[in-house]
This record gives sequence, structure tokens and C-alpha cells, in this order.
Amino acid sequence: MANSIPTSPETFQRKISSFCEMRLSPLLRPRSIVNLSSYMLALIGHHAYPPMKFGKLDWQEIALACDLTNELTDDVKRTAQHGFDAISRWLAANKAAGATRPRLAERQKSTQRLPRNRQAAAIPSAPAMKHSAKTGPQPAAIEEFPSPLFDRWEDPVSFQASLELHMRRFGESYYYLHRAVIRPDETFDNKTILSWLKGTKVPRTIDSLEVLGRIERRYRLPSGYFKAKLPHQSRSASGHDLGDDISAAERRRLAWHLPDNFNSLPFTKREEILEWVRRVIISGSTDYRRFQAAASKQRYAIRFPAMAYGGRADIRSLKQTLAQSFATAGDIEDPDIVSGVIEAPPRLAMEMADLLVFKTATLTTIGFQRNGVWGEETASQKLEHLGLMFGALVASPSGEIAGRGVPLGALTFGMLVFPGIWDWYLQWRERRRGFFTAWEADMLSISLSLTREETGWLRQHPELIERVVPIEGLVTAEEIAFAKRDWHACCDAFHKHARNRIKEIQRVMRVHRDPFEPIMCVLEAPSPLAEYRKITDEILMRMPDKDRYPRAAAESVRSFLMLRLGLHLGLRQKNLRQLLLCPRGHFPTSERRLEEMRRGELRWSERDHGWEVLIPASAFKNAHSSFFGSKPFRLVLPDLLDLYYHINAYIDRHRGVLLGDGTDPGTFFVKTVKQTSTDAAYDQTTFYEAWRLTIQRYGIYNPYTGRGALPGLLPHGPHNVRDVLATHILKLTGSYEQASYAIQDTPDMIQQHYGRFLPQDKAALAARILNQVWEAA
Repeated sequence: MANSIPTSPETFQRKISSFCEMRLSPLLRPRSIVNLSSYMLALIGHHAYPPMKFGKLDWQEIALACDLTNELTDDVKRTAQHGFDAISRWLAANKAAGATRPRLAERQKSTQRLPRNRQAAAIPSAPAMKHSAKTGPQPAAIEEFPSPLFDRWEDPVSFQASLELHMRRFGESYYYLHRAVIRPDETFDNKTILSWLKGTKVPRTIDSLEVLGRIERRYRLPSGYFKAKLPHQSRSASGHDLGDDISAAERRRLAWHLPDNFNSLPFTKREEILEWVRRVIISGSTDYRRFQAAASKQRYAIRFPAMAYGGRADIRSLKQTLAQSFATAGDIEDPDIVSGVIEAPPRLAMEMADLLVFKTATLTTIGFQRNGVWGEETASQKLEHLGLMFGALVASPSGEIAGRGVPLGALTFGMLVFPGIWDWYLQWRERRRGFFTAWEADMLSISLSLTREETGWLRQHPELIERVVPIEGLVTAEEIAFAKRDWHACCDAFHKHARNRIKEIQRVMRVHRDPFEPIMCVLEAPSPLAEYRKITDEILMRMPDKDRYPRAAAESVRSFLMLRLGLHLGLRQKNLRQLLLCPRGHFPTSERRLEEMRRGELRWSERDHGWEVLIPASAFKNAHSSFFGSKPFRLVLPDLLDLYYHINAYIDRHRGVLLGDGTDPGTFFVKTVKQTSTDAAYDQTTFYEAWRLTIQRYGIYNPYTGRGALPGLLPHGPHNVRDVLATHILKLTGSYEQASYAIQDTPDMIQQHYGRFLPQDKAALAARILNQVWEAA
């Protein structure tokens, strides 16, 4: 080959092809021979020299371009070297423009034939050499839309393999590609493209994605071809120009929902996108969400000791601690009116602890009677609601809370038997919200249970009246004297007053938080379940590479299983997040032990050969409902659409990644353990936020990015899955009873909450049957 260099590119390409077939076939696989041969032919076709590094062939770049990383042995290098040397000699002898310049050796010979004095004149001076063109091969001319060397290929799955393939199709090195797509005034490094080829980095910034788009246009590929193959589809791009007035935390929340061309859009368009993302995705656009966002900025509650939120043993030990602090603190006089969240004084905290012990203890204290027991969630809710009421009473009247200004030391549960206290609080809430809701009626029901005859906690503690002091406009000295003379008559009078107030509120109350509003686009679909299932498909489509991004992949699988198990089981949030895990091959927890813990368990059933969910009836909010009949809830999950595959992958791999070095709480769903969050157990708030984040990222369709499954969806929590299931069955069957089976409830409850979806669906069911007559005709 060295002695006879043809001048025709076609003839030389045929010779190179023969060389590869004869000399390299014993050393390489057929696919690798095709790759290397195509690469060499592309160099000839584009008149490009082989890549060099320190005066030698850059075998690393050649291996990346030809996918020879595992086959580039010394024998292959020595043999292929002859082919690349022949290409270099051919390029030196045949220039793309047709005119050849003398070789360096020829110039040296002609210079030697000149006289000595003319030799000095023929050699340019140092400044002239610096200004003249560089010695060696000139860069190949850039062609805007080059022609591919071959048109048929198998589309790879990975981004790295796809980029390598198409660069081979057009016979371009990373350096040449960089020259072709990067403008002279840009500072994009060519080594970045090389890192993409090596697989050490992937495009993530806005600038990198812009370069990907240029490569797609150059190779005439569909828009978004390379981006769809990135290993982390659920990662947001960085580099959005949002201004300095947006915090880093908000930037992270917004980045996911902004388009890649955000920086190049007009200012008005960017403002439009930001407003839409904040209103629809981040906060939600319902009236209740806007009210809640504004109200959450005004803090006014009384906070009781944290241990009061725990179990019974914690509450009893808390009472002892409070008794000691109360003995040393004495009476608290607060001349300044307070606002914000403040700690409860010891006297009030002791009263709250006594109420919680009374309502949560297994056995009632001798001499007392009660009607019903509070669970952990109920106790926490009542404690929060009563804390809000006491906080409103002590808040400053002149502040943004516009409270009543009651001295902190005057707070006591004994004041809750006076109508003036409750009337002020109800009217205060009505002024803040603008109307009455069911929340005020529920608060009054608490007062009814506290003052109920024989079983009310307040009625059985007449000593609380001794701590009540007159409050102008709310409690008079005469009312206090009457309560001291006849405590039971005072409780009877208030009980009658509260019952009348509940009736008056129920007559005018309005629905502020419509639970169906965020998912109305789902409920109005012909098949709500199929519509909501699209969110799980969106999660799978954007699943990150589990080997390159193990934590992100684990979080995606967790989000997928949250929605899938919620759609199959129809459980309330508490039962779903407290679901225990018994790995396959382990001995499952006994039913009696689950009843004691009031939790369910996911375990493998050898009898049914499937994953089984077993939850005792005592774990449910409506444990005494006729649905259960004192029997546990048991359901074998169906192995549909790779559900078992993802459950097994989550248990075997992803769950351990999420736990890291943290302590395993034993539940199926666990949080991501980080330095700032070492507790892996979900609580009510964190589980709700995890579900809401999944809906924000995968559920809500974003017209500016094309991400998301459902147009019109709004952020919501896990409880809405029950609405989807019940409405789906109502639409298909018209049966309240069958709908109740899906969410472990009674037909009466279904009729009460979902009745508004049934009339038109009943008419549609009847029309479907009647229309068959006309279709047959």
C-alpha cells in the first residue's frame, strides 16, 4: 500500500476496505471490522486526518469512535497502523481542492539545491514563520449537513452509544464535530463532547442541551432524539436565568418545570411560564390552597409539649415532668399580649396531658366514665385544633392575627364551658375565612363530647372552674359564680347552646376544601382508574438508570409503587404508609401481633404464589364498620404490568439504597436517608409531601415542557386515590355497594360523599343498554 497510492478517492476506499477485510478479520469481530472500516472510509471521504496525540495516533479516540474499547490489542494497533499511515500519505498527496503543495521533504531538497546565500533568503524569518500557515495538514472544511456513510442502523438504547453511532455514520471525530456545531464566539469546550463519548459525563446544563439540539439538526435526527436517551430523565436542567430575587430553594423547585429554551425566550414569556408554574404546580390553583398558603404565614397556635403526641406511657411521664415544673414556676402572669407559636404554660399543659390520658388509655381511671377512645392520629388532631383555639384567644388584637388578647396565664380548659368563649372563636374564624365551614361544626362537636352527661371529661372535672378568671366580653364573674354553685347545670346549659350552634352553622356552612377539585379531570373521564394510571406510565418512561443514578432510580420506583399499591388497595394514607414488609423467605408476622401494633403487612403467600397484603380490622379508622365484621383485610396483589418485577426490585435493591446507613423502620415505604434527615420512617406530613411531589413532577401536564400525564390535574395527596376508585366503579356499575368494597367502607358513606357523580352516570348506563336496540336495527 505504501508504494502505490491511488489518486481516486473511490479506488483508495476500495483498497482500504480490502485491507480491513484481509488483514483485520482474523483479529476482530465482524461488527468491529465494519465499525473500523467505516471510520477509515469516512476519513477518506471527508479528507480528514486520523486523530493524533503527541505525534502518534490517538488510539483512545479511535477506540471510542469505533467501539473497540475491549478489542484494541497490540496486534490490532500494529495492523491498523498501516491503514491509517496509508490514509495520511494519500491525504498528503491528494488535497481536497485538487491542488497539492510540495511536501516538506521536497521543499527541503529544493532548498538544499539553492546557493547558500539564496538558502538564507528562502527560509522565512521568525516573525514571518509565526504569521504564516501552520505546517502539517489543514483542517477539513465544515459542511453544514454532511452525507451519512450508511443509512441503516440499529437504534441503541443509551445516549453514549447513540452519539458514537451517529458520529461513525458521518465519519466525524469529536474535535471535528465541535468545530461544526460551536460558534467562534462561544466557549463550549470540545473535551465536553469527548466526556459524553467516554460516558463520564452527560449533558445537564441548558448550554449542553442546546449543543445536543444542534447535533440533532446537523445529523437530521428528530428533535429531542438525544435528550430522550439521557440516563436520568427525571433530572432537571441547570442554568436557568431566573434573576437574583429567587432563592436557591425555589430555584430547585422551579427548575424541573421550566423548558430547556427558557433563557432564550422573551421576558414576557418567561414571566408567563413562572406564573403558571407557581400557580398550578407549586401551590395549586384552588381557592382553598390560596387561603391555606396565606393562613400558614400567620402563626398563632399554642404548642403543647412534644411528648404529648406520643403514646400513653409518654403522656403519663409527661404529667410528672409538668407537675415538677408547675411547682417551681408558680402562676404565670403575662402582661404583654403575645402572638405566634408559643409554649403552653405548665398548668394548661397538665390539663391537656390529663385529657389525652383519659381519652387514650386502655382502661379508664377508677371513678371516671368515657364514651369512645382516641387513636394516635385522632389525639394528635384534637391537640392541634385545641392549640389553635387557645392561640387565637391569646393573640394580639392589633396584630395581623387580630386575636382576643387573653393573658397567657388565664388559659384553662375550665373556660370552655362558657358560651362567650366559643361564640367569639367561631365568629373570629368566620371573619378570617369569609364563611362558616364544617370545621367549625366539628370543633363544637369536641365541646359536646367534653361536656356530655356522665362521660364528658370536663363534666367530671369540676375543679377546673377554680382556675377560671373573668375576661371582659367573654366570661363574667356572675357566670363563674353560677358554675361554682352548680357545675353540672352549667355544663347542661352549654351543651344545649352548642347543639343549637351546630344546627345554625350546618344551615349556612359552605364547602371550602373540595376534595374532588384537584382530580376533577380524572373523575370526569369515562374510566377514572385508567386515566390516573397514566401517571405511573409517566414515571416508568422517565425512570433513571439504576446503575448510574441508584438513589434517583430508587426514589422513582418508590413513587411508582406508592401509586400502584394505592390504586390496587384503596387504603387510607395511614394504613398505606404504616404497611410493614416481610421479605420473601421470612416468617410473616402473626395476625395477633399485627392487631397489637394496628398495622398491616406485605408478605409473600406460598399458597397463592403472590404478594399478599394483610391488615387487621383494628388498624382501620372505621374498624367497627360492617364492612370488616371483625375480620382482617386480605388481598393478593395482581401481577399486572410488571408490578411484581418492580416490587422485587424495590425490596432487593432500591429500598436498601434509600435506607443507606439509617435504621430500618420495618415499613415497606421508607424515606431517603440523608445527613439532614436520618429518620427513614414516614409520618403523615412527609408521606403526603412525597405523594404530592410525585403528582407535581409526573402527574400534572406542563404545556411548556411536554412533561406530565394529565392536563388539568392539580397537586393532591394519597387520599384522592380512594375517590378515583370509588368513582370508577360508580361510573361502570352504578352500585354503591361495589364502590364501597374498593375503599373498605359502607354503601351509605359512598352515597353521602360520591352521590354527585352518580346521576349522570346512571343515565349513561341506562342509555348504553337502550342504545343497543337502535344499534341492532
